Amino acid sequence: MKNLLKKFFAKTSKEYSADSKIETSHDVRIATCALLLEMANIDGKFSESEKDNIVEVLKNNYQLSAEHASALMKAAEDELERSIDLWQFAKLINENYSTEEKIKVIETVWQVIYTDGRLDKHEDYLVHKLAKLLRLSHKQLIDAKLKVLHSV
Repeated sequence: MKNLLKKFFAKTSKEYSADSKIETSHDVRIATCALLLEMANIDGKFSESEKDNIVEVLKNNYQLSAEHASALMKAAEDELERSIDLWQFAKLINENYSTEEKIKVIETVWQVIYTDGRLDKHEDYLVHKLAKLLRLSHKQLIDAKLKVLHSV
């Protein structure tokens, strides 16, 4: 026990902050993926194309291999199962992402929504809720939607 405490306090603040930053970055990725998974599942149908879309987004946004993207998705699924609501994920994103990065998250959510080519009423409700949790305005939400729709 004494050795463990010595090791802990022997770490320089630089080492501690670097470890902390890496862990936070991973946690934010899990939080973002959890929101995408929740959106994909909200209509009761989690299609293979939605799964592929999420894996592709994770690979592109975070420069991950397919294997790492799948592992991240599994970690996010586990976190979703243990969570009570989406606030904990949004809180982590709010603490670590700029407004532009949060808009990118909402754009990605819109991409997941439109994977099947349509907007379900449950998806519409959840995307509005996520925008509020991420402290984005209605205009930012709609601008993100239009950007996604015009790129499809």
